[in-house]
Amino acid sequence: MENGGSPMNQWRFKGNEELTLASAVTIRGVLNMLMENLNVHETRPVIPLGHGDPSAFPSFRTTPFAEDAICAAVRTAKFNGYSSTVGIPPARSRDSVLKFISKLNRECASIGFLIVGALLLCLDWHGCPPLLVEARPLTPLASTFHVKRTSESHRILLLERKEREGLFMGGVRPISEDEGRAVAEYLSKDLPYKLSPDDVFLTIGCTQALEAITTVLARPGANILLPRPGFPYYEARAAFSHLEVRHFDLVPEKDWEVDLAAVEALSDENTVAMVIINPGNPCGNVFKYEHLKKVAETARKLGILVIADEVYDHLTFGSSPFVPMGAFGSIVPVVTVGSISKRWIVPGWRLGWLVTNDPDGILMKQGGAVPQILENTPSDFFLKIVNTLRESADICYNRSNEIPCITCPSKPEGSMFVMVKLNLSLLEGIKDDLDFCCKLAKEEAVIVLPGVAVGLKNWLRVTFAIEPSSLDDGLGRIKAFYHRHAKKQ
Repeated sequence: MENGGSPMNQWRFKGNEELTLASAVTIRGVLNMLMENLNVHETRPVIPLGHGDPSAFPSFRTTPFAEDAICAAVRTAKFNGYSSTVGIPPARSRDSVLKFISKLNRECASIGFLIVGALLLCLDWHGCPPLLVEARPLTPLASTFHVKRTSESHRILLLERKEREGLFMGGVRPISEDEGRAVAEYLSKDLPYKLSPDDVFLTIGCTQALEAITTVLARPGANILLPRPGFPYYEARAAFSHLEVRHFDLVPEKDWEVDLAAVEALSDENTVAMVIINPGNPCGNVFKYEHLKKVAETARKLGILVIADEVYDHLTFGSSPFVPMGAFGSIVPVVTVGSISKRWIVPGWRLGWLVTNDPDGILMKQGGAVPQILENTPSDFFLKIVNTLRESADICYNRSNEIPCITCPSKPEGSMFVMVKLNLSLLEGIKDDLDFCCKLAKEEAVIVLPGVAVGLKNWLRVTFAIEPSSLDDGLGRIKAFYHRHAKKQ
Protein backbone atom coordinates (compact mmCIF):
# COMPACT_ATOMS: atom_id res chain seq x y z
CA MET A 1 0.00 0.00 0.00
CA GLU A 2 1.29 3.46 -0.95
CA ASN A 3 -0.03 6.93 -0.22
CA GLY A 4 -2.81 5.52 1.95
CA GLY A 5 -4.28 3.54 -0.94
CA SER A 6 -5.82 0.07 -0.76
CA PRO A 7 -4.12 -3.08 -2.07
CA MET A 8 -5.25 -3.97 -5.59
CA ASN A 9 -7.16 -7.03 -4.38
CA GLN A 10 -9.29 -4.95 -2.03
CA TRP A 11 -11.05 -2.59 -4.43
CA ARG A 12 -14.65 -2.25 -3.24
CA PHE A 13 -16.28 -1.56 -6.57
CA LYS A 14 -17.28 -4.12 -9.16
CA GLY A 15 -19.81 -4.63 -11.92
CA ASN A 16 -23.42 -5.52 -11.27
CA GLU A 17 -23.56 -9.23 -12.07
CA GLU A 18 -27.35 -9.20 -12.46
CA LEU A 19 -27.21 -6.49 -15.10
CA THR A 20 -24.27 -8.13 -16.85
CA LEU A 21 -26.27 -11.35 -17.15
CA ALA A 22 -29.39 -9.53 -18.39
CA SER A 23 -27.46 -7.75 -21.12
CA ALA A 24 -25.35 -10.75 -22.13
CA VAL A 25 -27.40 -11.30 -25.32
CA THR A 26 -28.24 -8.16 -27.27
CA ILE A 27 -29.12 -7.77 -30.93
CA ARG A 28 -26.31 -5.29 -31.50
CA GLY A 29 -23.81 -7.47 -29.64
CA VAL A 30 -24.71 -10.54 -31.71
CA LEU A 31 -24.55 -8.59 -34.98
CA ASN A 32 -21.12 -7.22 -34.04
CA MET A 33 -19.93 -10.75 -33.33
CA LEU A 34 -21.19 -11.93 -36.73
CA MET A 35 -19.41 -9.04 -38.44
CA GLU A 36 -16.17 -10.22 -36.85
CA ASN A 37 -16.68 -13.58 -38.58
CA LEU A 38 -16.65 -12.04 -42.06
CA ASN A 39 -13.90 -13.25 -44.34
CA VAL A 40 -11.43 -10.39 -44.81
CA HIS A 41 -10.63 -11.70 -48.28
CA GLU A 42 -14.28 -11.64 -49.41
CA THR A 43 -14.73 -9.49 -52.52
CA ARG A 44 -18.52 -9.54 -52.68
CA PRO A 45 -20.50 -6.83 -50.86
CA VAL A 46 -21.82 -7.74 -47.42
CA ILE A 47 -25.58 -8.31 -47.45
CA PRO A 48 -27.05 -7.14 -44.10
CA LEU A 49 -30.23 -9.11 -43.35
CA GLY A 50 -30.05 -8.74 -39.56
CA HIS A 51 -30.27 -4.99 -39.02
CA GLY A 52 -33.19 -2.88 -37.82
CA ASP A 53 -32.14 0.38 -39.47
CA PRO A 54 -32.74 0.64 -43.23
CA SER A 55 -32.00 4.37 -43.45
CA ALA A 56 -28.73 3.79 -45.35
CA PHE A 57 -30.52 2.28 -48.36
CA PRO A 58 -31.76 4.60 -51.15
CA SER A 59 -35.21 2.99 -51.25
CA PHE A 60 -35.72 3.87 -47.59
CA ARG A 61 -34.61 7.49 -47.44
CA THR A 62 -36.87 9.69 -45.37
CA THR A 63 -39.11 12.34 -46.89
CA PRO A 64 -37.60 15.78 -47.71
CA PHE A 65 -40.50 17.30 -45.77
CA ALA A 66 -39.10 15.84 -42.55
CA GLU A 67 -35.57 16.98 -43.37
CA ASP A 68 -36.79 20.49 -44.18
CA ALA A 69 -38.77 20.63 -40.92
CA ILE A 70 -35.64 19.83 -38.91
CA CYS A 71 -33.58 22.42 -40.79
CA ALA A 72 -36.28 25.07 -40.32
CA ALA A 73 -36.52 24.33 -36.59
CA VAL A 74 -32.74 24.64 -36.18
CA ARG A 75 -32.64 27.97 -38.03
CA THR A 76 -35.18 29.54 -35.67
CA ALA A 77 -32.56 29.37 -32.87
CA LYS A 78 -35.39 28.57 -30.46
CA PHE A 79 -34.13 25.09 -29.69
CA ASN A 80 -30.46 25.72 -28.88
CA GLY A 81 -30.92 25.53 -25.12
CA TYR A 82 -31.22 22.45 -22.96
CA SER A 83 -33.60 19.93 -24.43
CA SER A 84 -36.00 17.66 -22.54
CA THR A 85 -34.19 15.46 -20.07
CA VAL A 86 -36.46 12.42 -20.03
CA GLY A 87 -39.94 11.30 -20.94
CA ILE A 88 -41.92 11.51 -17.71
CA PRO A 89 -45.21 13.50 -17.86
CA PRO A 90 -44.22 17.15 -17.77
CA ALA A 91 -47.48 19.10 -17.84
CA ARG A 92 -50.67 18.63 -15.89
CA SER A 93 -53.14 20.90 -14.18
CA ARG A 94 -52.61 21.93 -10.54
CA ASP A 95 -55.86 20.18 -9.58
CA SER A 96 -54.56 16.87 -10.90
CA VAL A 97 -51.31 17.31 -8.98
CA LEU A 98 -53.03 18.11 -5.72
CA LYS A 99 -55.40 15.14 -6.01
CA PHE A 100 -52.46 12.87 -6.71
CA ILE A 101 -50.41 14.32 -3.84
CA SER A 102 -53.34 14.00 -1.45
CA LYS A 103 -53.64 10.30 -2.15
CA LEU A 104 -49.86 9.97 -2.15
CA ASN A 105 -49.65 11.29 1.41
CA ARG A 106 -51.91 8.43 2.53
CA GLU A 107 -50.69 5.55 0.39
CA CYS A 108 -47.29 6.14 -1.19
CA ALA A 109 -44.68 3.42 -0.92
CA SER A 110 -41.53 5.31 -1.87
CA ILE A 111 -40.18 8.30 -3.74
CA GLY A 112 -37.00 7.86 -5.68
CA PHE A 113 -34.84 9.39 -8.32
CA LEU A 114 -33.20 7.65 -11.23
CA ILE A 115 -30.46 9.04 -13.40
CA VAL A 116 -30.80 7.68 -16.94
CA GLY A 117 -28.71 10.04 -19.05
CA ALA A 118 -30.33 12.92 -17.18
CA LEU A 119 -32.51 13.50 -14.12
CA LEU A 120 -35.70 11.44 -14.18
CA LEU A 121 -38.32 12.25 -11.61
CA CYS A 122 -40.38 9.20 -10.93
CA LEU A 123 -42.60 7.74 -8.26
CA ASP A 124 -42.78 4.10 -7.26
CA TRP A 125 -46.32 4.06 -5.92
CA HIS A 126 -47.85 0.57 -5.84
CA GLY A 127 -47.00 0.05 -9.51
CA CYS A 128 -48.86 3.17 -10.62
CA PRO A 129 -47.90 6.05 -12.94
CA PRO A 130 -45.31 8.67 -11.98
CA LEU A 131 -46.05 11.78 -10.02
CA LEU A 132 -47.66 14.26 -12.38
CA VAL A 133 -45.87 17.52 -11.70
CA GLU A 134 -47.17 20.79 -13.06
CA ALA A 135 -45.04 22.63 -15.58
CA ARG A 136 -45.51 26.40 -15.78
CA PRO A 137 -43.30 29.51 -16.12
CA LEU A 138 -41.88 30.87 -12.88
CA THR A 139 -40.17 34.09 -11.92
CA PRO A 140 -36.51 33.47 -12.79
CA LEU A 141 -34.62 32.22 -9.78
CA ALA A 142 -31.46 30.23 -9.27
CA SER A 143 -31.75 26.75 -10.79
CA THR A 144 -32.19 24.64 -7.70
CA PHE A 145 -34.27 21.85 -6.21
CA HIS A 146 -36.97 22.86 -3.76
CA VAL A 147 -39.69 21.37 -1.64
CA LYS A 148 -42.57 23.84 -1.32
CA ARG A 149 -45.85 23.70 0.53
CA THR A 150 -49.11 24.50 -1.27
CA SER A 151 -52.07 26.34 0.12
CA GLU A 152 -53.67 22.96 0.85
CA SER A 153 -50.62 21.93 2.90
CA HIS A 154 -49.51 19.32 0.40
CA ARG A 155 -45.84 18.87 -0.38
CA ILE A 156 -44.94 19.17 -4.04
CA LEU A 157 -41.55 18.23 -5.37
CA LEU A 158 -40.39 20.90 -7.76
CA LEU A 159 -37.43 20.87 -10.03
CA GLU A 160 -36.76 24.36 -11.27
CA ARG A 161 -34.77 24.61 -14.47
CA LYS A 162 -33.92 27.82 -16.25
CA GLU A 163 -35.23 27.67 -19.80
CA ARG A 164 -35.08 30.21 -22.58
CA GLU A 165 -38.14 32.10 -21.34
CA GLY A 166 -38.12 31.27 -17.67
CA LEU A 167 -38.06 28.30 -15.35
CA PHE A 168 -40.13 25.15 -15.42
CA MET A 169 -40.91 22.62 -12.75
CA GLY A 170 -41.05 18.91 -13.18
CA GLY A 171 -37.63 17.72 -14.24
CA VAL A 172 -38.25 18.03 -17.97
CA ARG A 173 -38.88 20.75 -20.48
CA PRO A 174 -42.64 20.85 -21.02
CA ILE A 175 -43.66 19.87 -24.52
CA SER A 176 -45.08 22.79 -26.39
CA GLU A 177 -48.77 23.01 -27.12
CA ASP A 178 -48.02 22.39 -30.79
CA GLU A 179 -45.86 19.32 -30.09
CA GLY A 180 -48.41 17.71 -27.81
CA ARG A 181 -51.28 18.56 -30.10
CA ALA A 182 -49.48 17.20 -33.18
CA VAL A 183 -48.68 13.82 -31.61
CA ALA A 184 -52.13 13.54 -30.02
CA GLU A 185 -53.88 14.29 -33.31
CA TYR A 186 -51.61 11.93 -35.25
CA LEU A 187 -52.42 9.02 -32.91
CA SER A 188 -56.10 9.93 -32.48
CA LYS A 189 -56.78 9.29 -36.17
CA ASP A 190 -56.93 5.57 -35.43
CA LEU A 191 -58.84 5.76 -32.13
CA PRO A 192 -62.56 5.89 -31.28
CA TYR A 193 -61.83 8.82 -28.92
CA LYS A 194 -59.56 11.86 -28.96
CA LEU A 195 -56.27 12.05 -27.11
CA SER A 196 -55.24 15.37 -25.61
CA PRO A 197 -51.74 16.87 -25.42
CA ASP A 198 -51.81 15.97 -21.71
CA ASP A 199 -51.80 12.29 -22.70
CA VAL A 200 -48.55 12.66 -24.64
CA PHE A 201 -45.06 12.57 -23.14
CA LEU A 202 -42.12 13.03 -25.51
CA THR A 203 -39.06 10.83 -25.02
CA ILE A 204 -35.60 10.39 -26.48
CA GLY A 205 -36.65 7.70 -28.91
CA CYS A 206 -38.89 4.76 -28.10
CA THR A 207 -36.08 3.27 -26.01
CA GLN A 208 -36.45 5.90 -23.33
CA ALA A 209 -40.21 5.40 -23.28
CA LEU A 210 -39.54 1.73 -22.44
CA GLU A 211 -37.11 2.80 -19.72
CA ALA A 212 -39.66 5.15 -18.19
CA ILE A 213 -42.58 2.73 -18.06
CA THR A 214 -40.57 -0.23 -16.74
CA THR A 215 -39.02 1.99 -14.06
CA VAL A 216 -42.39 3.29 -12.95
CA LEU A 217 -43.99 -0.15 -12.77
CA ALA A 218 -41.18 -1.71 -10.76
CA ARG A 219 -41.88 -2.33 -7.08
CA PRO A 220 -40.70 -5.06 -4.72
CA GLY A 221 -41.92 -8.45 -5.94
CA ALA A 222 -43.55 -7.14 -9.14
CA ASN A 223 -43.39 -9.08 -12.41
CA ILE A 224 -44.09 -8.26 -16.04
CA LEU A 225 -45.18 -10.55 -18.90
CA LEU A 226 -43.13 -10.35 -22.09
CA PRO A 227 -43.61 -12.03 -25.49
CA ARG A 228 -41.30 -14.77 -26.75
CA PRO A 229 -39.84 -14.15 -29.28
CA GLY A 230 -39.61 -10.45 -28.59
CA PHE A 231 -37.37 -7.42 -28.26
CA PRO A 232 -34.55 -8.23 -25.77
CA TYR A 233 -34.22 -4.67 -24.51
CA TYR A 234 -37.28 -5.26 -22.32
CA GLU A 235 -35.47 -7.99 -20.39
CA ALA A 236 -32.42 -5.79 -19.82
CA ARG A 237 -34.51 -2.85 -18.60
CA ALA A 238 -36.60 -5.07 -16.34
CA ALA A 239 -33.42 -6.40 -14.73
CA PHE A 240 -32.19 -2.84 -14.19
CA SER A 241 -35.41 -2.07 -12.32
CA HIS A 242 -35.49 -5.42 -10.43
CA LEU A 243 -38.69 -6.31 -12.23
CA GLU A 244 -39.18 -10.07 -12.62
CA VAL A 245 -39.75 -11.23 -16.20
CA ARG A 246 -42.14 -14.00 -17.23
CA HIS A 247 -42.49 -15.05 -20.86
CA PHE A 248 -45.61 -16.01 -22.78
CA ASP A 249 -45.28 -17.58 -26.21
CA LEU A 250 -46.38 -16.25 -29.58
CA VAL A 251 -47.82 -19.13 -31.58
CA PRO A 252 -46.29 -19.41 -35.09
CA GLU A 253 -49.05 -21.75 -36.31
CA LYS A 254 -51.61 -19.03 -35.53
CA ASP A 255 -49.84 -16.11 -37.23
CA TRP A 256 -47.87 -15.46 -34.03
CA GLU A 257 -50.93 -14.74 -31.88
CA VAL A 258 -50.51 -14.36 -28.12
CA ASP A 259 -51.00 -17.57 -26.13
CA LEU A 260 -53.65 -16.07 -23.87
CA ALA A 261 -54.02 -19.24 -21.80
CA ALA A 262 -50.33 -18.96 -20.95
CA VAL A 263 -50.79 -15.29 -20.01
CA GLU A 264 -53.47 -16.25 -17.50
CA ALA A 265 -51.37 -19.11 -16.13
CA LEU A 266 -48.31 -16.89 -15.68
CA SER A 267 -50.12 -14.02 -14.00
CA ASP A 268 -50.48 -13.66 -10.25
CA GLU A 269 -51.21 -10.91 -7.73
CA ASN A 270 -47.79 -9.34 -8.38
CA THR A 271 -48.16 -9.07 -12.16
CA VAL A 272 -48.34 -5.41 -13.17
CA ALA A 273 -48.38 -5.44 -16.99
CA MET A 274 -48.02 -7.36 -20.23
CA VAL A 275 -46.24 -6.20 -23.39
CA ILE A 276 -47.42 -6.66 -26.95
CA ILE A 277 -45.46 -5.57 -30.04
CA ASN A 278 -47.64 -4.75 -33.05
CA PRO A 279 -46.72 -4.86 -35.89
CA GLY A 280 -44.46 -7.62 -34.72
CA ASN A 281 -40.73 -7.48 -34.16
CA PRO A 282 -39.24 -9.98 -34.83
CA CYS A 283 -42.10 -11.97 -36.39
CA GLY A 284 -43.48 -9.59 -39.02
CA ASN A 285 -47.04 -10.33 -37.97
CA VAL A 286 -49.96 -7.91 -37.58
CA PHE A 287 -52.51 -8.67 -34.88
CA LYS A 288 -56.14 -8.68 -35.96
CA TYR A 289 -58.81 -6.57 -34.25
CA GLU A 290 -60.54 -9.60 -32.74
CA HIS A 291 -57.34 -10.92 -31.19
CA LEU A 292 -56.36 -7.54 -29.74
CA LYS A 293 -59.79 -7.28 -28.15
CA LYS A 294 -59.23 -10.69 -26.50
CA VAL A 295 -55.86 -9.43 -25.25
CA ALA A 296 -57.58 -6.40 -23.71
CA GLU A 297 -60.28 -8.54 -22.10
CA THR A 298 -57.68 -10.91 -20.66
CA ALA A 299 -55.67 -8.02 -19.23
CA ARG A 300 -58.81 -6.52 -17.70
CA LYS A 301 -59.68 -9.88 -16.15
CA LEU A 302 -56.21 -10.06 -14.62
CA GLY A 303 -56.22 -6.39 -13.57
CA ILE A 304 -53.01 -5.54 -15.41
CA LEU A 305 -51.83 -2.77 -17.71
CA VAL A 306 -51.11 -3.35 -21.40
CA ILE A 307 -47.92 -1.81 -22.78
CA ALA A 308 -48.32 -1.53 -26.55
CA ASP A 309 -45.05 -1.23 -28.47
CA GLU A 310 -46.22 0.27 -31.77
CA VAL A 311 -42.98 1.67 -33.17
CA TYR A 312 -43.80 -0.04 -36.52
CA ASP A 313 -47.34 1.38 -36.67
CA HIS A 314 -48.81 1.51 -40.19
CA LEU A 315 -45.89 -0.38 -41.75
CA THR A 316 -48.33 -3.04 -42.90
CA PHE A 317 -48.68 -4.51 -46.37
CA GLY A 318 -50.79 -7.66 -45.98
CA SER A 319 -54.44 -8.43 -45.47
CA SER A 320 -54.53 -7.25 -41.83
CA PRO A 321 -54.63 -3.48 -41.27
CA PHE A 322 -52.86 -1.94 -38.30
CA VAL A 323 -55.13 -1.59 -35.26
CA PRO A 324 -53.73 0.34 -32.28
CA MET A 325 -54.10 -1.27 -28.87
CA GLY A 326 -55.39 2.08 -27.62
CA ALA A 327 -58.63 1.35 -29.48
CA PHE A 328 -59.46 -0.86 -26.50
CA GLY A 329 -58.60 1.74 -23.87
CA SER A 330 -62.18 1.63 -22.59
CA ILE A 331 -61.64 -2.05 -21.71
CA VAL A 332 -58.18 -1.82 -20.14
CA PRO A 333 -55.69 1.02 -19.58
CA VAL A 334 -53.08 1.02 -22.35
CA VAL A 335 -49.71 2.74 -22.42
CA THR A 336 -48.49 3.11 -25.99
CA VAL A 337 -44.82 3.61 -26.83
CA GLY A 338 -43.76 4.68 -30.30
CA SER A 339 -41.58 6.99 -32.34
CA ILE A 340 -40.97 8.43 -35.78
CA SER A 341 -37.93 6.15 -36.17
CA LYS A 342 -39.42 3.43 -38.36
CA ARG A 343 -42.29 4.95 -40.30
CA TRP A 344 -40.20 7.98 -41.25
CA ILE A 345 -36.96 5.89 -41.46
CA VAL A 346 -35.05 8.23 -39.11
CA PRO A 347 -33.98 6.17 -36.06
CA GLY A 348 -31.03 8.51 -35.46
CA TRP A 349 -33.30 11.47 -34.77
CA ARG A 350 -34.34 9.94 -31.42
CA LEU A 351 -37.89 11.27 -31.16
CA GLY A 352 -40.36 9.02 -29.38
CA TRP A 353 -43.39 9.17 -27.15
CA LEU A 354 -45.21 7.52 -24.30
CA VAL A 355 -48.98 7.91 -24.50
CA THR A 356 -51.68 7.01 -22.01
CA ASN A 357 -54.85 5.57 -23.61
CA ASP A 358 -57.17 5.77 -20.65
CA PRO A 359 -60.53 7.38 -21.54
CA ASP A 360 -62.10 6.16 -18.27
CA GLY A 361 -59.34 7.65 -16.10
CA ILE A 362 -58.35 4.36 -14.45
CA LEU A 363 -54.70 5.32 -14.28
CA MET A 364 -55.49 8.56 -12.48
CA LYS A 365 -57.77 6.76 -10.08
CA GLN A 366 -54.81 4.49 -9.35
CA GLY A 367 -52.42 6.74 -9.09
CA GLY A 368 -40.19 22.70 -32.92
CA ALA A 369 -40.16 20.32 -35.84
CA VAL A 370 -42.63 17.73 -34.59
CA PRO A 371 -45.86 19.31 -35.88
CA GLN A 372 -44.35 19.91 -39.31
CA ILE A 373 -43.12 16.32 -39.62
CA LEU A 374 -46.34 14.70 -38.41
CA GLU A 375 -48.76 16.97 -40.23
CA ASN A 376 -47.03 17.87 -43.51
CA THR A 377 -45.51 14.59 -44.66
CA PRO A 378 -47.38 13.65 -47.86
CA SER A 379 -49.18 10.32 -47.96
CA ASP A 380 -47.31 9.20 -51.06
CA PHE A 381 -44.11 8.98 -48.99
CA PHE A 382 -45.69 6.41 -46.69
CA LEU A 383 -47.21 4.61 -49.67
CA LYS A 384 -43.77 4.35 -51.31
CA ILE A 385 -42.19 2.88 -48.16
CA VAL A 386 -45.04 0.39 -47.67
CA ASN A 387 -44.92 -0.67 -51.34
CA THR A 388 -41.16 -1.22 -51.09
CA LEU A 389 -41.61 -3.28 -47.95
CA ARG A 390 -44.38 -5.29 -49.62
CA GLU A 391 -42.13 -6.04 -52.60
CA SER A 392 -39.26 -7.01 -50.31
CA ALA A 393 -41.52 -9.17 -48.11
CA ASP A 394 -42.72 -11.05 -51.18
CA ILE A 395 -39.15 -11.65 -52.31
CA CYS A 396 -38.17 -12.79 -48.83
CA TYR A 397 -41.09 -15.19 -48.46
CA ASN A 398 -40.85 -16.67 -51.94
CA ARG A 399 -37.08 -17.09 -51.96
CA SER A 400 -37.11 -18.52 -48.42
CA ASN A 401 -39.43 -21.27 -49.60
CA GLU A 402 -36.72 -22.28 -52.10
CA ILE A 403 -34.26 -23.04 -49.27
CA PRO A 404 -35.04 -26.49 -47.80
CA CYS A 405 -33.42 -25.91 -44.40
CA ILE A 406 -35.61 -22.94 -43.45
CA THR A 407 -39.38 -22.74 -43.06
CA CYS A 408 -41.43 -19.55 -42.98
CA PRO A 409 -44.64 -20.35 -41.02
CA SER A 410 -46.51 -17.31 -42.33
CA LYS A 411 -45.96 -14.54 -44.82
CA PRO A 412 -44.91 -11.27 -43.14
CA GLU A 413 -47.59 -8.57 -43.13
CA GLY A 414 -45.92 -5.79 -41.15
CA SER A 415 -42.75 -4.28 -39.68
CA MET A 416 -39.46 -5.13 -41.42
CA PHE A 417 -38.75 -8.67 -40.25
CA VAL A 418 -39.77 -12.29 -40.58
CA MET A 419 -38.95 -15.29 -38.39
CA VAL A 420 -37.99 -18.50 -40.20
CA LYS A 421 -37.41 -21.88 -38.56
CA LEU A 422 -34.07 -23.59 -39.07
CA ASN A 423 -34.11 -27.35 -39.76
CA LEU A 424 -30.73 -28.51 -38.47
CA SER A 425 -31.45 -32.12 -39.38
CA LEU A 426 -30.86 -31.23 -43.05
CA LEU A 427 -27.46 -29.69 -42.39
CA GLU A 428 -24.02 -31.19 -41.84
CA GLY A 429 -21.70 -29.66 -39.25
CA ILE A 430 -24.08 -26.92 -38.06
CA LYS A 431 -24.69 -27.01 -34.30
CA ASP A 432 -27.36 -24.36 -33.83
CA ASP A 433 -28.69 -21.03 -35.13
CA LEU A 434 -25.69 -19.06 -33.87
CA ASP A 435 -23.26 -21.47 -35.55
CA PHE A 436 -25.32 -21.22 -38.76
CA CYS A 437 -25.12 -17.42 -38.75
CA CYS A 438 -21.40 -17.29 -37.94
CA LYS A 439 -20.51 -19.65 -40.78
CA LEU A 440 -22.92 -17.91 -43.15
CA ALA A 441 -21.17 -14.60 -42.43
CA LYS A 442 -17.74 -16.10 -43.01
CA GLU A 443 -18.58 -18.03 -46.17
CA GLU A 444 -21.20 -15.86 -47.88
CA ALA A 445 -20.83 -12.36 -46.35
CA VAL A 446 -24.49 -12.40 -45.34
CA ILE A 447 -25.51 -11.22 -41.87
CA VAL A 448 -28.67 -12.80 -40.42
CA LEU A 449 -29.73 -12.53 -36.78
CA PRO A 450 -29.88 -15.88 -34.92
CA GLY A 451 -33.19 -16.47 -33.17
CA VAL A 452 -31.50 -16.93 -29.80
CA ALA A 453 -30.97 -13.15 -29.75
CA VAL A 454 -34.75 -12.62 -29.64
CA GLY A 455 -35.61 -15.59 -27.44
CA LEU A 456 -36.27 -18.33 -30.01
CA LYS A 457 -33.39 -20.76 -30.42
CA ASN A 458 -32.80 -22.41 -33.82
CA TRP A 459 -34.85 -19.81 -35.64
CA LEU A 460 -33.56 -16.88 -37.71
CA ARG A 461 -34.77 -13.28 -37.91
CA VAL A 462 -34.43 -12.02 -41.46
CA THR A 463 -34.68 -8.31 -42.20
CA PHE A 464 -36.21 -7.48 -45.57
CA ALA A 465 -35.92 -3.68 -45.24
CA ILE A 466 -33.10 -3.51 -47.78
CA GLU A 467 -32.79 -2.82 -51.49
CA PRO A 468 -34.83 -5.58 -53.23
CA SER A 469 -31.89 -6.51 -55.49
CA SER A 470 -29.59 -6.94 -52.48
CA LEU A 471 -32.23 -8.98 -50.67
CA ASP A 472 -32.55 -11.30 -53.65
CA ASP A 473 -28.76 -11.65 -53.80
CA GLY A 474 -28.54 -12.37 -50.06
CA LEU A 475 -31.19 -15.08 -50.13
CA GLY A 476 -29.47 -16.62 -53.14
CA ARG A 477 -26.28 -16.81 -51.10
CA ILE A 478 -28.13 -18.47 -48.22
CA LYS A 479 -29.43 -21.07 -50.70
CA ALA A 480 -25.88 -21.71 -51.92
CA PHE A 481 -24.75 -22.04 -48.29
CA TYR A 482 -27.44 -24.67 -47.70
CA HIS A 483 -26.37 -26.75 -50.71
CA ARG A 484 -22.78 -26.66 -49.54
CA HIS A 485 -23.69 -27.84 -46.02
CA ALA A 486 -26.64 -30.14 -46.84
CA LYS A 487 -26.42 -33.70 -45.54
CA LYS A 488 -25.56 -36.18 -48.22
CA GLN A 489 -28.44 -38.50 -49.01
